[in-house]
Amino acid sequence: MAQRTLTIYDHRRELDENRYVYAVLSRRSGGVSIGINLNPDKVCNFDCIYCQVDRTTPGRYRRVDLKVLEQELRDILTRVRSGDLVGHLPFSGIPAPLRQVKDIAFSGDGEPTTYPRFKEVVELAIRARNEAGLGHLKIVVITNATMFHRPRVREALAVLDRHNGEIWAKLDAGTEEYYHLVDVTTIPFQRVLDNILEAARRRPIVIQGLFMRVHGVGPDKKEVRAFCDRLREIVVKGGKINLVQVYTVARRPAQDYVTPLSNAEVDAITEAVRQIPLPVASFYSGQE
Repeated sequence: MAQRTLTIYDHRRELDENRYVYAVLSRRSGGVSIGINLNPDKVCNFDCIYCQVDRTTPGRYRRVDLKVLEQELRDILTRVRSGDLVGHLPFSGIPAPLRQVKDIAFSGDGEPTTYPRFKEVVELAIRARNEAGLGHLKIVVITNATMFHRPRVREALAVLDRHNGEIWAKLDAGTEEYYHLVDVTTIPFQRVLDNILEAARRRPIVIQGLFMRVHGVGPDKKEVRAFCDRLREIVVKGGKINLVQVYTVARRPAQDYVTPLSNAEVDAITEAVRQIPLPVASFYSGQE
């Protein structure tokens, strides 16, 4: 195991010699998150300017071997169950209140729901978790919501609904222009909004909004109002939002012209969301 301590500033997809299963210290989970990387080839349908993934170098693996993934997940969950996992580096240096596993998260080097066998791997994760005696662990899908309209993804999310699953859907903008600026994709903004609404009508979801300075400038008041308007529309049209996570960059982004918002700037966006009203939590860069 690499001799390092997990911090919120280091989200490398690494654990021992694993290909697909890793661990990070997550600000938003409030502890250790066990990650499953379904995009080891680093292919994603977004190219977010704040993303930490270096897409100039190829991924180590071009495909997902589900047998290997399952064994890696079972091994790490066995260590979670025994308490052995957090007793050694890179976990042992984490402050005690954060030294606990909070969830299993589909995240990684791309959009997890683009993986063609996503439902199968969801079922695999649920089975491994339950057989390890860890049924209380939440399974989170960290997603840009671009694929929710596809039947196989809908089916996978319905399986998660029955097994303590939760959707954390990305919404980084209120306008089409700003969406394309920060998320860099050919996918229309309206598809994301429609998919989030459909998902939120079926079950309560979490919205994750990451805001930053681009060339030294953060989102203006008009953009923040538009973001809040999009959230308000989801609720008015029957969507259920459990929490809005307002946060800024904490790790080195892909583009060097992207820098964190100040704590005060994060707080201002948080307050705007609170006035909708919606439950909201703030997460800072830690650089102040």
